[in-house]
Amino acid sequence: MDRREFTGMMPALLALTVMGCNEAQGQAKSAALPVLASGVYKPGPAKVAGEKRTSHAYLTGMLTAGNLRLEMHETTQEAGAPHEAIGTHLHNEIWLVREGTVQLTTNGVARKLEAGDVGICVAGDKHFIENIGDTKASYFVVTVGPPE
Repeated sequence: MDRREFTGMMPALLALTVMGCNEAQGQAKSAALPVLASGVYKPGPAKVAGEKRTSHAYLTGMLTAGNLRLEMHETTQEAGAPHEAIGTHLHNEIWLVREGTVQLTTNGVARKLEAGDVGICVAGDKHFIENIGDTKASYFVVTVGPPE
């Protein structure tokens, strides 16, 4: 192999190195989380998640099928609560609205959800959710994706 052939291989070698580092980081993060088992999960204690917003965690852990992190919590927003911070994630998020009326904004597009509706935000999309009704709103959030 001469210098030119080796230089031509450099991008592939660098990509493999980065992929190996990312994989090792993902394994380290997933090793810190428990493996989830079939069963029943009860809500944890209420946690203040912002002004006029509370949250109850149900579960956080790894699924044995693939390198997937699963997390679920329930959030309650009082009427007039400021919306959460605009965010993006490596995971996907699913909202299941239990009561009230919320607005899910993804990549600048606002969509109204009412009790019984389901919203989804795929990994990488900018998003936030807010209570746009006159009463409290509560919804379950299920996240699925790689360890972060």
